[in-house]
Amino acid sequence: MVGATERNILVLAGYFKGERFIEQAHRRGVNVYLLTLARLLHCGWPRECLKETFAVPDASTLQDFINAVSYLARTVHFDLIVALDDYDVETGAGLREHLRLPGMGDSVARYFRDKLAMRVRAQASGIPVPPFIQVLNHSALAEFMSRVPAPWMFKPRSEASAAGIVKIERAEELWPLLEQRGDRQSYFLLEKYLPGDVFHVDSILCEGRVIFSEVHQCGRPPFNVAHGGGIFTTHTVERGTEDETGLRAVNAQVLAAFGHTRGVSHTEFIKHSEDGNFYLLETSARVGGAHIAELVEGATGVNLWEAWANVELDGADYRLPELRAEYGGVAMTLARQPHPDLSSYDDPEVIYRAPEEHHAGLVLRASSCSRVKSLLEAYQERFMRDFNAFLPAPEKPTL
Repeated sequence: MVGATERNILVLAGYFKGERFIEQAHRRGVNVYLLTLARLLHCGWPRECLKETFAVPDASTLQDFINAVSYLARTVHFDLIVALDDYDVETGAGLREHLRLPGMGDSVARYFRDKLAMRVRAQASGIPVPPFIQVLNHSALAEFMSRVPAPWMFKPRSEASAAGIVKIERAEELWPLLEQRGDRQSYFLLEKYLPGDVFHVDSILCEGRVIFSEVHQCGRPPFNVAHGGGIFTTHTVERGTEDETGLRAVNAQVLAAFGHTRGVSHTEFIKHSEDGNFYLLETSARVGGAHIAELVEGATGVNLWEAWANVELDGADYRLPELRAEYGGVAMTLARQPHPDLSSYDDPEVIYRAPEEHHAGLVLRASSCSRVKSLLEAYQERFMRDFNAFLPAPEKPTL
């Protein structure tokens, strides 16, 4: 039996990520237990920081997780359960409910996983969202498409990133999609496609308050990159601008309305090119992918994974470290080469090179927004020539 005075965290990881969270919790003297999937056991987890590592079969259900964790809890008292990825959020909530542990439960977790629940809650809270409808009643869908002009986005309710999204130009394109989904069609929504620039706000929350947030703007919308190829870029928005202050405010409104109390969030908005307003696309209770953690750390000095661990452990006593107010940027692409050679990208602003196979990626840090944007523009052209590869968007994201 683990001593009663020790603190024990169970970390859920359905993807290989969150090493900095594990390392920071370990540095804080906490026993960290990892529960992952069998196919991820071989990954480079920081095993020296883990008390024990467990795995369930890849196709495990929530009941399988409950059974496994309840068995472990016979000998280990878990103080906290932390879900590191989008696909772990609902599992973590179900486990907390079953074990009666603190943290996000089933109802709140819905707002951070189910895109329909997000839109219904946002709309009720006065937060702008694109016109949408649940995929359920076919007559209602036909009426929606007759009233709301094309194009529309056909979206799975519980995927992450741009996975599984289909852009529809004509009403007759919808019905075959529904036939293909069969009994799963109610797990989708349909919404008006809004052209515009995509932004994301990456936050730290403590006791129900957003205590840190950084605003970023994508180059091409992630959907366009995922479905049409090209280079994904994002960068810190110019500080003090109307876009930055407006997005900080609406982001805080979203997270308060959705009931997130402690941890981190990655929330995406689109600035409609016609009316100039910001509309919520989706939110999450996780660190953003595509090396956004390294982007935020470069610009501010705060690593989101480490801050998340500290917030979970300190609660109301958590205090942010001293912050920088610089600018960061990311350029990422699928690469033709298994291990792309990025050595020629030797500008002093380059602070990180992505290690993933068949990906080329750089993180930048500079004192001005204009310098970051200039470098990202130049790198896009070079990445297309040196590395870029394109595969159809997967059903689930790879990063």
